[in-house]
Amino acid sequence: MGKKKTPEINSSSTADIAFLLLCYFLMTTTMGSQTGLQRRLPPMPDQNQKVEDQKVNRRNIIIVKINSADRILAGSEPIDVSQLKDKVKEFLSNPTDDPNLPEKEVKDIEGYGAAKVSKGVISLQNDRGTSYRAYIAVQNELVKAINELRDEFSYRTYGRAFLSLPEEQQDVVKKIIPQNISEAEPKDVGKRR
Repeated sequence: MGKKKTPEINSSSTADIAFLLLCYFLMTTTMGSQTGLQRRLPPMPDQNQKVEDQKVNRRNIIIVKINSADRILAGSEPIDVSQLKDKVKEFLSNPTDDPNLPEKEVKDIEGYGAAKVSKGVISLQNDRGTSYRAYIAVQNELVKAINELRDEFSYRTYGRAFLSLPEEQQDVVKKIIPQNISEAEPKDVGKRR
């Protein structure tokens, strides 16, 4: 008897099928879009503005610094990350109309009317050696402070939390309590001697 040939499966089209499946999944799969941290820079000062006016406007800025050892400085005093939210809320709301805290400007908000809007800006500066954990913790506290101010205003005005408001009312609240967080370029403080 002769040698029996083992039947083989023709696999020449398998590569074609695999390629077509790969193309199908690449075209039908949606990639997750990454979102960053939303920030709006403060407006540039008018070139015709006097230097004296610029010094007065410094009261509208709170500088939050994070050094390479993850220590936080808010304004001119060292602060723990757990205290940052309350400090920023007090700064932005300026409940006692303190002349050292941001001034408020009366604006006509469409859908609401005249409202006092804080001119406060949070300037965040960090060292290149700052850990991501500390940086994100500070970012979270800053956004949490703004969200709590928006919630408090929403409850006083509309009787509901900010996120449960219709989009038009959310826009009104965002205009009355804006999120003005400016980020300076990281500095290399640790290498200076």
